[in-house]
Amino acid sequence: MATLIDMPKLSDTMTVGTLVKWLKNEGDPVENGDMIAEVETDKATMEVECFDDGVLLKQYCQAGDEVPVGGPIAAIGEAGEAAPEVSNETAPANAPAPVAAPVAAATAPAGGRVKASPLAKKIAADKGIDLSTVQGTGPGGRILKEDIENAKAAPVAPVAAAVAPVATLEALEIPVSNMRKSIGKALVGSKTQAPHFYLQIEVDGAPLAKLRAELNGKLAGLAPEHGGTKFSVNDLTLKAAAEAVRRVPAINRSWEGDTIKQHPNVHLAFGVAIDDGLVTPVIRAAETKGLREISAEAKVLIKKARGKKLAPNEMSGSTLTVTNLGMFGISDFYGIINPNNAAILSIGATIKKPVVNENDEIVVGQVMKIGLSGDHRTIDGAVGAQYLQVLKEIIETPALMLV
Repeated sequence: MATLIDMPKLSDTMTVGTLVKWLKNEGDPVENGDMIAEVETDKATMEVECFDDGVLLKQYCQAGDEVPVGGPIAAIGEAGEAAPEVSNETAPANAPAPVAAPVAAATAPAGGRVKASPLAKKIAADKGIDLSTVQGTGPGGRILKEDIENAKAAPVAPVAAAVAPVATLEALEIPVSNMRKSIGKALVGSKTQAPHFYLQIEVDGAPLAKLRAELNGKLAGLAPEHGGTKFSVNDLTLKAAAEAVRRVPAINRSWEGDTIKQHPNVHLAFGVAIDDGLVTPVIRAAETKGLREISAEAKVLIKKARGKKLAPNEMSGSTLTVTNLGMFGISDFYGIINPNNAAILSIGATIKKPVVNENDEIVVGQVMKIGLSGDHRTIDGAVGAQYLQVLKEIIETPALMLV
């Protein structure tokens, strides 16, 4: 008997998911553990796993369709078996009723508006394709991803050799993904509900840079089985952030409405930029882990994030967040607090600039600015200041994080 695969609930707040891409086609053999589709949730894009052996009999939705949690997306069964009919087969949002004949490519469906899936609109915008020139093959002439991929961009008129080409800007309407909706909702909630205050401290980044160079100089060339590894600035700042909590545990709290919760472990989140959003994977009990362990775990989580394979429990339950834009040359900024953390650290680039040393001499220094955004309901400025002071001491004497 055929088995239905439903849209999974991949986060507590998820009510619908968008089918981004099929990884298996109708008629393909599948096995337990195979990934059959990519689904965009309110947190990230994730793969849907099949738990049966057999053949993918039917796909009940197409790329770009929104499917409610629990709604069927596919049927798995034996070769030649008829796929079950489902009463709640998913239809594209706002799709018109089916028509007997295809809609002419140059004619928009009812209301004068071209019907296209969100993914099709995005691909068309990227390729510079006018949707009104595309023949839709979906229900009611709806334009699908495949229609765009098979279409060609409008030819560009040649420019006279004597005239320099002029770049033109184009107004676009980019569909809001479930992830962006979730990010917007969470951050608006944080910014409006949590009274943010902001602190910043300048740190001498030279000792940290020196330690990193020494460690990588000795370890980067070794094979992994011989202890070889390579540390990033982010690895070191994550370790320093977790270590500083040992001395100022009050930073590791969360607002719970009627209570303030003091957390016994530092579940350290850090930002990873991916297509169309930002995810914050979490290193559990980071204060109990050494630099090598934090670095290895961060690398695994970053790879999972970019490969769209993070599980919901790997992105939830943080108690403190670190975000780093130093690799983009940003020297100072302030992040929005990750609900329900008490604070978020913002790590800037290490910049060479004139500084006054202990002998009152002007020399070239390596300055790193670290910002802290705090939730004034949970902590006061003094707690944030104490934490930044300790973090500065650890970064300027980085051997402290290794003992």
